[in-house]
Amino acid sequence: MPPVRRPGAGFDMHHDQAALRDVLDADGHLYVFGYGSLIWRPGFTHAAAHPALLRGFHRRFCLWSHRYRGTPQQPGLVLGLDRGGACRGLAFRVAAAEAAEVLAYLDDRELPDGAEVVYHRRLLPLRLLDSGRMVRAVAYVANRGCRLYVGRLSPERAAAAIAAGHGQMGANRDYLLNTLRHLREMGVRDAGLDRIAELLPAT
Repeated sequence: MPPVRRPGAGFDMHHDQAALRDVLDADGHLYVFGYGSLIWRPGFTHAAAHPALLRGFHRRFCLWSHRYRGTPQQPGLVLGLDRGGACRGLAFRVAAAEAAEVLAYLDDRELPDGAEVVYHRRLLPLRLLDSGRMVRAVAYVANRGCRLYVGRLSPERAAAAIAAGHGQMGANRDYLLNTLRHLREMGVRDAGLDRIAELLPAT
């Protein structure tokens, strides 16, 4: 499925109702898939948060961060959806009346103007685990073509970068540990993230 056009790239979500309808599910709501910091800091109004399963992508520390969790001199790492496998997270259900505002907020957060485009906004099918229903959801997928995309890093290298990383949003280790804590509260274990956390030096 091709990347969804972002606000400002040829249309205005607030005025182009056809474009807005394109990102709504058949039930008339917007769904947003959270797999990292969106789980514990969504930052937008939503009617519900459903446990969800996305197939075809997995959660991975695959993007260098020069801004939010690191600097150009001391890059941190942030999570992205990368090809293959599956990923459990949360699907936030947003009323249609709030959809344009929420998408504008998310694009500003995930696709900051003038910065490296590290994510593509995509519409992907996922399963709501509390009902079994399939919906279409907006998800931010790692842009493998950007210079900040990371190939396969060993857990040791990832842990070293995360231990040292600190950016505008705080310590990189807090990003990892907050994500792990909230995943565990959802009953989700991520072996890759667990391994990196085990390798972090004690504070």
